[in-house]
Amino acid sequence: MKLSKQNKTDLLEIAIVLAMFFLIIVIYVPVAIWEEEEYFQDESRYRMQNLYDIEVFYSQLTGEYNPNFLEEMTLVNSTRDSTVADSLFIGEQKIYFNDKEFLVDVTESFTFEFDTTFGFKSFRRDTVLDTTLQIAVYMEDLGRNDTSFIRIKDLATYESNENFIAIVKEEPMKRVEAIEYYKTYLPDSSTYYCPLTNNPYQLEISEDGTGIQVSSPITEIIIEPRYLLFSFNAISHGLIKDGQKSWD
Repeated sequence: MKLSKQNKTDLLEIAIVLAMFFLIIVIYVPVAIWEEEEYFQDESRYRMQNLYDIEVFYSQLTGEYNPNFLEEMTLVNSTRDSTVADSLFIGEQKIYFNDKEFLVDVTESFTFEFDTTFGFKSFRRDTVLDTTLQIAVYMEDLGRNDTSFIRIKDLATYESNENFIAIVKEEPMKRVEAIEYYKTYLPDSSTYYCPLTNNPYQLEISEDGTGIQVSSPITEIIIEPRYLLFSFNAISHGLIKDGQKSWD
């Protein structure tokens, strides 16, 4: 069958469209797969870090590590809630849950350390009411009185100076100030499980009880097909041993 010139043109256009479609797939699909692999790796390492931090907090509170993650997580979170509810909840204290009594030693900095560990630094703009003072001070190098503007909180420093004369004028003012704070979250049971396999992380406590290791449950390479021509690949996401991360 002899193809006409129009048929040949149509087939060429179809071939070009298919080639462009295939090119788009070859360029963008691998990138999407790499991003998926990176997401699971980052999320897994993030959870391992949280798991390790919970172990450390538990050790600081009780003097030992605990292979029961859910129990230690509950104790650490309960301690944080108690310190927020009662500012005097420091030193040797008792916490009860699951019909068990736990003796903990809470430091004054526990809440701050918890919030900075399990929190994201953020900023907000607050309007602050302040007062500006115009003061008179004798300037020895000029041989005369001079005036300057200061904030009211700095007044005590100037008043202690023998050259301080008097407050000339007081003026209230408003200013916008950037305030740093932490958006704190409480770790939950999902921290204990790998986001890719849903298997629990491996916890290993040293024989003398002074060291802890958190490692990925992935022991063999994971290969999952994607879009017929491609595949998702994942290997162990690493481990944290006594604070040292394998991926560092």
